[in-house]
Amino acid sequence: MNTAEDMEVRVENVWKSFDGGRIEVLKGVTLHVPKGGVVALCGTSGCGKSTLLNVISGLEEVDRGLVRVSGAEVADETARIWLLRHRIGYVFQFHHLMPDLTLAENCMIPVIAAGGKRAVAVERLHELAKATGVDHRLGRRVRELSGGERQRGALVRALMNDPELLLCDEPTGALDEKNRETVFELMLELVRSRGRTLVLATHDPGLACRCERVVRMRDGKIEGEGI
Repeated sequence: MNTAEDMEVRVENVWKSFDGGRIEVLKGVTLHVPKGGVVALCGTSGCGKSTLLNVISGLEEVDRGLVRVSGAEVADETARIWLLRHRIGYVFQFHHLMPDLTLAENCMIPVIAAGGKRAVAVERLHELAKATGVDHRLGRRVRELSGGERQRGALVRALMNDPELLLCDEPTGALDEKNRETVFELMLELVRSRGRTLVLATHDPGLACRCERVVRMRDGKIEGEGI
């Protein structure tokens, strides 16, 4: 696999539909995000932002077109699994944490899957949990946490393997203003200080305008770029 220096995202003429092709969600989308890019995907609900993130990560297969991350074709199963375990962190709109596990146990799952060292992971876990304000909740089961705590925990989990590409789908939607700022600043610090790449889907214009580039989507297509 390629090195971190080669990290970039290339989406070329990608089409994606559901329900046997009856619902077209992505319609010939092309997007290039260079290494270290900080990109916001903006648009109304249903415009295809979440689906675009899913095809970049390989969680959804494309109908046609090409997706490359760090030079690897996401359609290749071996490459896709390796990227998800070692190179890509994903913060979902709905946290996708396991409710009957503790927050700490949830956050350690990516490390176990990647075969990481536990001692290093535990140190990173406490560092990230403190930065996001959930350090005092690590021992609680997810079902006992508030929505905001779950979403901050989801960010911690996504960052555990120090990913070179961070994909975020409305990652601050469940947070109040103070915590939204904390979480967003943590993401920006990660990508800017370590040269990582961030692709963020958001409805929040305040977050979008602080990204280096805004890509606007409408009806499954990229209609224009701003700031």
